[in-house]
Amino acid sequence: MRGPARARDGTMPAGRRGLECADFIHEEPLTLVSVVIPVYENAGVLPDLLDRLRDVADRTPAVAFEFVFVDDGSGDDSFAILKERGRLDTRLRALRLSRNFGSNAAVLAGLTYARGECVAVMTADLQDPPELIPEMIELWRGGAEVVLAARRSRSDPLATRMFAAVFNRLFRRFVFSDFPPGGFDFVLVGRRVADLLARMAERNSYIYGQVMWAGFERRVLYYDRGPRASGSSRWTLAKRLKYFIDAFTAFSYLPVRAASLLGVLLAMAGFGYAAVVVVWHFAGRIKEPGFAALMVALLIVSGVQLVVVGVMGEYLWRVLEESRRRPAFVVDQTLNVELIVARAD
Repeated sequence: MRGPARARDGTMPAGRRGLECADFIHEEPLTLVSVVIPVYENAGVLPDLLDRLRDVADRTPAVAFEFVFVDDGSGDDSFAILKERGRLDTRLRALRLSRNFGSNAAVLAGLTYARGECVAVMTADLQDPPELIPEMIELWRGGAEVVLAARRSRSDPLATRMFAAVFNRLFRRFVFSDFPPGGFDFVLVGRRVADLLARMAERNSYIYGQVMWAGFERRVLYYDRGPRASGSSRWTLAKRLKYFIDAFTAFSYLPVRAASLLGVLLAMAGFGYAAVVVVWHFAGRIKEPGFAALMVALLIVSGVQLVVVGVMGEYLWRVLEESRRRPAFVVDQTLNVELIVARAD
């Protein structure tokens, strides 16, 4: 290959010398990757998590990292640990919400403040290994806008595994047929997907369902989910039920259809029982006049009405919440953070 033209004295022309110098000092900019991590009373595991994230960053070439922690109103020393470590490492950015808004809002807050060209979302309990992030980045660089780290197996208590199995099966059957069988809450998305999710700002929704709803090219990376590094899960039965209801009311008309079907079935049962009551009445087997018919009408009809009204109430309450336009989260304190306004398409 021919080199640049030189003058007769062997020196480079002035213009070429400047160009060669510029070429020499030019370096490709690093890809900025944001890692969003909601935190709720995870003080016991945060030091190990921070060390492992730092090791991942040090071993991943051509990538600059920022770690966006969102303290969702923890009552322990979680934010104090983040502040202490954040003074030594400016890659660590942290938000403290004014109260506990829930994991969905915490993830939304992280997406709103993340600046990376792609954004990974993971839990803070180290059940999802941060060492998967470099492989997820490579899949994103290969053209996938969404990379799902899906569970192949999980080391959780029996009750947790059973609840998750029921949820994942129903969500896969009635909402998204390509939803991973083992579910996921570890994901990496490109910038435009992150901005889309941030602009939605849905309050009572299922953020990972929104990822599936958004579409785009997806890749799935399977892994075995480990046990909790320390502490115990803060997912109470009430929180699990709300999570279940939020997910299905946000993406499926199944509850309304189920209520309608239940109403039809109970009405048919009521009509059948009413026919039996009429036959027994004329056969003289009912001694109290009107009692049986009254009980049929009361139990069947009122039961159907209560079920249907309850289901409709779940939807109406969520419509009311969205119409109030209250913010999905409120930030109380920040560390090494500046707000990045969501980009328009």
